[in-house]
Amino acid sequence: MVEEFKDIILGLEQRINVYKSKLQELQKKRDKIEDDIKTTKKYLELAETLYRVEIEKAKWTQPPGQQPEGEKERPSKPSAENHDQSKEILLEKTKYVGLSVPQATFLLLKEANKALHAKEIYQKLIEGGVRIRGKTPITSIAISLSRDKRFKKIAPNTFKIVEEAGQEALLDQNPANTKEGS
Repeated sequence: MVEEFKDIILGLEQRINVYKSKLQELQKKRDKIEDDIKTTKKYLELAETLYRVEIEKAKWTQPPGQQPEGEKERPSKPSAENHDQSKEILLEKTKYVGLSVPQATFLLLKEANKALHAKEIYQKLIEGGVRIRGKTPITSIAISLSRDKRFKKIAPNTFKIVEEAGQEALLDQNPANTKEGS
């Protein structure tokens, strides 16, 4: 009788471990899907903004008699200020797309002209379109920058650009800073 209880308990413990493992696996998949959804939403928003800007430009390049069907009169011309704001928003959200973390950070710190904490760097890179995966992206950024000769750690997780001649050449030539190397 005691042996039966031990076998039952052992079987239940094994089943619990299997379910815990499956749950962790599903949670990881969910996190990846949520990340992909966020990224896709950002790209969709950018594409829609660009689409609206291009439609407005197209309306103003057509002669007045050739308005698209269903449009009786040309709306008031959008102000240059609105167009500039749309363009600025679009450019800000795609500023660092396609760059590695060190490449984008180099540009970010150069523009900021001051040292920044890895948390602030992370936020600005995400806003600029850089995709950073992993459970601890701030730590990943800090490690990546501490391994790169272009950056100097001046406080815990706080980095600045090392002032040297030829920095721009390092941006493009350092193989450790290409997408494949990071």
